[in-house]
Amino acid sequence: MRYERWAHKVARSSSGFVAGLTTAAIVAVGFLAYRASANVPEDLGKPQPTKSPTTNASKAPGAEDLAALPARSGTGDRVVYSLDDDRVWLVGANDRVRRTFEVTPGTVDPAPTSYKVTSRSGAVTGSDGVAIEHVVRFATVDGVAIGFSAAVDGSTAAPDASQKLGGIRQSREDGAAMWKFATVGTKVVVVE
Repeated sequence: MRYERWAHKVARSSSGFVAGLTTAAIVAVGFLAYRASANVPEDLGKPQPTKSPTTNASKAPGAEDLAALPARSGTGDRVVYSLDDDRVWLVGANDRVRRTFEVTPGTVDPAPTSYKVTSRSGAVTGSDGVAIEHVVRFATVDGVAIGFSAAVDGSTAAPDASQKLGGIRQSREDGAAMWKFATVGTKVVVVE
């Protein structure tokens, strides 16, 4: 009989102890939830504009989005080059822009139309005497080869205006992306 009374007392005190722990845990979780809700940003859960990691464009408030693919720039996999914007877009399936970046044009421009990549060179010396890499050629104008390239030293300075140069310079990083994307036969669309 003594054992039964002792077991009953222990059971009552244990259940009281467990109930106390449960209550304390609930109070602690409630307090932490309250503290967390006080520090939630107002825009949490609202759709945020996404920025492509491959876009090197900056956008000032109210300014036109320079990274937007130009209208009437063709369809399918292609390179789009804007003469007016000095910008290139690498466009994949479903007109998805994979990368866009600024370039420094040569002194001779190709006519706005559609071309195909005709040849490539891994590393050569440009017409201006600069060591270049990832050369992707797509046109010839009055005997001047037109193509994209990157200076090995990373420079993208404006060319000597007294020379006829068709190299469209890009950064080394952008040049590597162009090299990977624009194989022989890839469409190149030149727009104004």
